[in-house]
Amino acid sequence: MGILEKIAEIEKEISRTQKNKATEYHLGLLKAKLAKYRAQLLEPSKSAGAKGEGFDVMKSGDARVALIGFPSVGKSTFLSLMTSTASEAASYEFTTLTCIPGVIEGRNILLLT
Repeated sequence: MGILEKIAEIEKEISRTQKNKATEYHLGLLKAKLAKYRAQLLEPSKSAGAKGEGFDVMKSGDARVALIGFPSVGKSTFLSLMTSTASEAASYEFTTLTCIPGVIEGRNILLLT
């Protein structure tokens, strides 16, 4: 169901609901939903257009590892050295803006990072 259908459904619900003290709360919730949907209709979410290319890491190996930490502490450098991937590293914060998958191979162990 799209946003226009949801808006129409809520407007129908508001029109057929009796207006009295007992239904004030319900009508308030409906009006809030209506305002939210109208705002979405006027201003599409920025995250929908800002998505980059995704990737999928095949389920294999012994473990999966994610490197999480503060900016400029060496996560990308560590990943580049351990997995022989090309991860950009510079002296300013937020250099690496996307996830970079890599594989660490060691003594009969395969880790996906």
